[in-house]
Amino acid sequence: MSGHSKWATIRRSKGANDAKRGQLFTKLGHELAVAAREGGGDPEANFRLRLVLDKARQANMPKDNIERAIKRGTGELKGQAELEEAIYEGYGPGGTALMVQVVTDNRNRTVSDVRHVFSRHGGNLGSDGSVAWMFQRKGYLTVNPGGEDPEEVALLAIDAGADDFEITDGILEVYSRMADFAAVQQAMTEAGVQIESSQLSWIPQSTAVLEEKDALRTLRLVEALEELEDVQEVFTNLDLTEDLLAKYEGEAA
Repeated sequence: MSGHSKWATIRRSKGANDAKRGQLFTKLGHELAVAAREGGGDPEANFRLRLVLDKARQANMPKDNIERAIKRGTGELKGQAELEEAIYEGYGPGGTALMVQVVTDNRNRTVSDVRHVFSRHGGNLGSDGSVAWMFQRKGYLTVNPGGEDPEEVALLAIDAGADDFEITDGILEVYSRMADFAAVQQAMTEAGVQIESSQLSWIPQSTAVLEEKDALRTLRLVEALEELEDVQEVFTNLDLTEDLLAKYEGEAA
């Protein structure tokens, strides 16, 4: 998915203020709690928890917040509302497909908020299965090869089980099946290269090319959805070209 890494960088820069950081910590706390509930509180035995912990540490989430979230997931913190994961599917301007990943303690509130944002930005919330068939659940890594040849590092990832890669502005993006993701990540770590991000993602099987107006409206929709407290991440099949991302970044400047 060309442009994925650049888009993530833009979102991080837009969320750098204190209010956005506080919201980010809340989202990460929910994600930590769900991961700990599903696989236990030991990151050595819970790969998903290990992935979220890496994200939390990269975001400089306070250690106390991390420990409290994990205890919430394992049931050691009493009196907390139960969190659950959900995926909402919908269409953006021009017919783009969106997958909205949420963690919530109130589905009715969340679906109402998500539907409102879709409507306000020229999209519409779909039914279960309406767009999921356009995506695949995969492991996704971004790697800074440092002084190494990116293609050589990519071959190491392929040997470890990765099934695709892209090189953009010197950054290596690696995709793998979920079953091979831990092995690919370990191979990158053992090679001594810097893993900049690591997550489970919904990757589009093909991308949609839109006129600039509708493409920019789609990015504004994605941003508005991700500003909702219950939304963890939004995935789209929009073709994220360099020109489009530069235009969008210029709008936000």
